[in-house]
Amino acid sequence: MDLETHIDEEARTIENATGGESVSREGDAILEPYEGMEFESEDAAKAFYDEYARRVGFVMRVMSCRRSEVDGRILSRRLGCNKEGFCVSIRGKFGPVRKPRASTREGCKAMILVKSMKSGKWVVTRFVKEHNHPLVVSARECRHTMDEKDKKIQELTAELRRKKRLCAAYREQLLMFMKDVEDHTEQLSMKVQLVVNNVREVESEEQEPTQHR
Repeated sequence: MDLETHIDEEARTIENATGGESVSREGDAILEPYEGMEFESEDAAKAFYDEYARRVGFVMRVMSCRRSEVDGRILSRRLGCNKEGFCVSIRGKFGPVRKPRASTREGCKAMILVKSMKSGKWVVTRFVKEHNHPLVVSARECRHTMDEKDKKIQELTAELRRKKRLCAAYREQLLMFMKDVEDHTEQLSMKVQLVVNNVREVESEEQEPTQHR
């Protein structure tokens, strides 16, 4: 198998594996959140769920959070559907304050709960998938999603090929260096052996007059 064929095979592997936290699609199936799923930060979790929402067909809403009583930092965050809850009419002393509008909320329960762990990771501890309303994915969004995926695959493939060429060049240089080291070691060994032989000859010559006495 030549290097280019090997590169193409690994590129296809990357194409099949594309879809981590930044891309919520594996092949033709949408990658869903799951309990135990980890993120590097709260923002990473938001970005993932927002992408997931757009591909599934709803709008993400950033909901309640729980903060530390010690330093006020966020310990957990709920992310859900924009149709979560119900719209409550605001009334004044003598009736409605403003003209009522059609509510977009339908009491949808879909959500994820992410918590900050001691490791620094944000982990999904609860996932509610079901929506109580139709989900709509526009054709434009689907096309945009595929365009972004294809672009990312092309970038990863090009980067993989570049890394492979660099690795091949480094390997060749390393082999050449090792060959030089072996040659140098062999030459040094020969020189050391020559010096040892010379020392032995000198010692032998010095011992001969002593034996004749």
